Amino acid sequence: MEEKIITVNAEDSQKRIDKFLAEKLEGKSRSYIQKLLENGSITVDDKEVQNSYRIKENELIRIKIKKNKKADIKPAAMDLDIIYEDKDILVLNKKAGIVVHPAPGHYDDTIVNALMAYTDDLSGINGVKRPGIVHRLDMDTSGVLIVAKNDHSHKSLVEQFKMRETQKYYLALLKGNIPYQKGKIDAPIGRDPSSRKKMAVRKRHSKKAISHFKIKEEFKNHTLVEVKIETGRTHQIRVHFSYMGYPVAGDKKYGNGEEKLSINRQMLHAYRLIITHPVSEKKMEFKAELPDDFSDILKKLRN
Repeated sequence: MEEKIITVNAEDSQKRIDKFLAEKLEGKSRSYIQKLLENGSITVDDKEVQNSYRIKENELIRIKIKKNKKADIKPAAMDLDIIYEDKDILVLNKKAGIVVHPAPGHYDDTIVNALMAYTDDLSGINGVKRPGIVHRLDMDTSGVLIVAKNDHSHKSLVEQFKMRETQKYYLALLKGNIPYQKGKIDAPIGRDPSSRKKMAVRKRHSKKAISHFKIKEEFKNHTLVEVKIETGRTHQIRVHFSYMGYPVAGDKKYGNGEEKLSINRQMLHAYRLIITHPVSEKKMEFKAELPDDFSDILKKLRN
């Protein structure tokens, strides 16, 4: 981690912080600076501020930038559960426990490594570490993951996700019994101020996040729900239901795990995705079967 400290001079007072730092930091774009501000990597007098914040004389700006770790991303053969494939897109049922793209600690055992071993046809827009990747699933979340095989498809799919034209459905097993059959959670999500590796519902320094849910099955101390998300914030479903008091079963980060049922990961599965095909422009629906560990837990609860 590289840290830079800048003291604001009188001539720079009242400038927008994102514009000021984009001018001050060589090779760093304004959009890059804004991302650092949003995730708390930039503080002013040890406090988080928004992109539009006007800096003042003698304020201390602290910037933390991760150093790029040079790593050759190598193909790695892996069994891929392919739901659908054509010349433009590839749709997978991602297994739990696998990271989507290379990150610290995972440079040779990701979906990207497996894709590189499977095909040479992947979009290059996201660079060498994320070829073909247009959206993500958490490491321990299973389910539908769509991959772009060329740049045209990549641009189209990214735009669909951005404009909320896709429909994303999940199945989540929650701890506790929800007293209503369906509902809407409209609660903004941002970086947790007490833990930088977590997200939280908060009013400031957050983004709009909306989740719709309906009960699929009720058990003695658990509830199986279908969740449709309008937005795609980091850890959205896990954060929303933890905030409501019904954390996802097995979620060690936002709940307290699930020892009685021997659950080793959060019971969250992206089971259905609806998109418009980037070339044919036809509506397409993809479904991913529940993985064995999730199905086994449901069987235990039913018995």
